[in-house]
Amino acid sequence: MKYSNIVAAVTAFLLSSSQAYSTTELQAEQLQVMLQGGTAPELRALVEAQGGTVTHDLHIIDAVGATLTQAQLDEVLKSSLVTRHISDLSAAPPDKEPDTACEVGGALELDFNHTGFRWTLYNKRKEPATLESLNLAWPKSLGTIKKISVGGADISPSLYKNTGTGALNLQFSKSKAPALRKKTDLQVDFEPASDSTPNTPLRQRDFEITASFHGDCNTELIPGYENNHENFYQTKASGATALHLLGVTGKGVTVAVLDSGLWEHRDLAENSAHQSRIIARYNSITNVGNQEVFDESGHGTHMTSVIANSGVHGSQAGNKNAFKGIAPDVNLVVVKAFDTEGQGDLLDIVRAVQWVIDNKDAYSIKVLNLSFAARPRWKYWEDPINQAVMRAWDSGITVIAAAGNEGPELMTIGSPGNLPYIITVGAITDSWTPDTRDDDYIPDFSSRGPTPTAHIKPDIVAPGGHIAGLTRPGSTLTKQYPEYISTTGNFVMTGSSQASALVSGIAALLLQLEPDLSPDQLKCRLISSAEPAINRDGLLSYSPFEQGYGLVSVTRAITLGEKYCDSSQINLQRDLSGEEHFHGPAIIDVHGTPSLPGFNKMVSGEKSANGLSKTRKWGVKAHIERSDSVMSSSEPSVTSPFNWSEIYTREKATIENLSKRPPQ
Repeated sequence: MKYSNIVAAVTAFLLSSSQAYSTTELQAEQLQVMLQGGTAPELRALVEAQGGTVTHDLHIIDAVGATLTQAQLDEVLKSSLVTRHISDLSAAPPDKEPDTACEVGGALELDFNHTGFRWTLYNKRKEPATLESLNLAWPKSLGTIKKISVGGADISPSLYKNTGTGALNLQFSKSKAPALRKKTDLQVDFEPASDSTPNTPLRQRDFEITASFHGDCNTELIPGYENNHENFYQTKASGATALHLLGVTGKGVTVAVLDSGLWEHRDLAENSAHQSRIIARYNSITNVGNQEVFDESGHGTHMTSVIANSGVHGSQAGNKNAFKGIAPDVNLVVVKAFDTEGQGDLLDIVRAVQWVIDNKDAYSIKVLNLSFAARPRWKYWEDPINQAVMRAWDSGITVIAAAGNEGPELMTIGSPGNLPYIITVGAITDSWTPDTRDDDYIPDFSSRGPTPTAHIKPDIVAPGGHIAGLTRPGSTLTKQYPEYISTTGNFVMTGSSQASALVSGIAALLLQLEPDLSPDQLKCRLISSAEPAINRDGLLSYSPFEQGYGLVSVTRAITLGEKYCDSSQINLQRDLSGEEHFHGPAIIDVHGTPSLPGFNKMVSGEKSANGLSKTRKWGVKAHIERSDSVMSSSEPSVTSPFNWSEIYTREKATIENLSKRPPQ
């Protein structure tokens, strides 16, 4: 047989069998790009003239997304209509959980029984996790340890039989150490002392447990709350509960949540009167509206829960107005731009923001929540997502974004939070003690400013530590973090995502009271009434790059917040037109560190404690009224540039005058 005949026969075989090349493989590779420059219709015509396909009409930023071959793209780029093209279209996922090096997690709650307690451990490694040490502390009233088992296998009593009461430190040799595979229970039973008080209520915070594993990995039992299984402390801490009692619940205000979709649980799909309140749905990934936007990730559901959960606190029985969400009666617009793994595409995100703007009037959208943070790749005015977000702000939509979870280094603020116009939110945590603020602090994960263009960010900080809320069972988040699921099914998550969602809820409450507030006016209400962390010496405990103007409070925003703030340094209209772009006030000091003029005179040089602080107070009132306002003789004398006493007097007079007003 001739060679040419052999080739023909083999080719025919390949084309008719399972080994045949696919159509895609036989065609030139398709590239996905964003083109920007002329109007979207002009760019569409240009792409289609070369045989390409427009996938995203992004008229809001004079751009299109398109698929073309390299040859087609080369021809398109010859046109003067194209001033820019981007081929790397990946975008950050919704603000990810703060990183943890250990892949073994302990459940949020201890399960108490009549003999002791059970603590569930989750090994998320592919291989078994080998226990290296176990440290326990417990109330002495429980007596001594009778038995310890891991995964149903008893640990030899010889390791703890002479331990005594109250504390135990076990060390395991590698050859005899218990191994955790997937889900494993640590069970500890006690032998009560003869003089112990029967039926003593047990509290999780009275126990300490640290399980350490070979490979530099350990997990600790959280202190928890008194009613840890269902605590929504953030509603009270933010001042929202006080407004709920007065009937201020966000009614009549529409919030758009741009995220991974929504699990339409009753407490999210309905308001507190059990009325349907999801007024629109849009999937930017598929470009389809008015259909369910299923939440594979779970992130979008959790954000929506923080904002709008209409369920009532189990922790405040009898109080029918103690809602779990900040604004339980808002209307919701659900916009999906992130997939199962929480990954987003730049084109889809821009299209999602564009859809919100285009439908703003149809659905009366007043607030847009953006709980994601990408590492900035361009100056803020060059970022396509930011360009769309700037137009959202200009259209009258108050945009609230997460600072990011990339701290504690400076200059870690994400995009779109690096936009100087919008409200950017960092996180605080309450150290599991909701009734005191002396141990509330900014955790290391919360991203810090300044932005690459020297703007001070975040604008404010808000509760973002261990925030309880709903998310879809079986979602990516619940699979990745099974230890964060409480016994009631709530999901407890930490991050600036949660903090920004909380502020979106606060924005809705303010807009119910003042529907005509512009985005700039609403932002002014929040930043002018925020409570900075202040040291005993009168200096700031955290720099403006860490805390912005301070801790948000909706009640202070109503009573003390100003409506007009000086924003003369920046001009959105000039920015949008390209006439002028703006840099912030940050400078680089002699050490090469981001700073501000007069920084050393207003910010304490000592790092603020992560946890209980003997010097830090949140807010001018707490600072002035502290019982230890006089510095000890061992502390150096410091002259503060802030006249806190004057601010205190002014705020006090304002509150007193408001209290004298007759009811409207």
